[in-house]
Amino acid sequence: MNKRSSGTARHYPRTARLNHLIQEIVAEEIELLDDDRLGFLTVVGVEVEPDLRRAVVWYTTLDESEAGTDVVEALDDHRPRLQSAIARQARVKRTPELMFRPDTVIRQAERVEQILRDLGDEG
Repeated sequence: MNKRSSGTARHYPRTARLNHLIQEIVAEEIELLDDDRLGFLTVVGVEVEPDLRRAVVWYTTLDESEAGTDVVEALDDHRPRLQSAIARQARVKRTPELMFRPDTVIRQAERVEQILRDLGDEG
């Protein structure tokens, strides 16, 4: 019987670890940026493709128009700096190209919750 070490890294898939690492790096770098267009932006997740070519960075903002052009332009402007930070801090053979997408799950959940509250008030 071949027994692996009991280290936690073995029980946590490589892609999940990489997703988490890149999320931390991007979130920390965004905090260091002095760009008013970003407002209160939160990186909620990252999905790296298995071949490391691209990574989708999911974000949310407090601004109602979370897919607003200001946020998108700011993220695009800072993409080279964010990718450089990943190249410096992560030990990966290829630095993925970052793509930014607004995370709508929270807004959708709030909408469903409001609908349920409204239905409860009617009854």
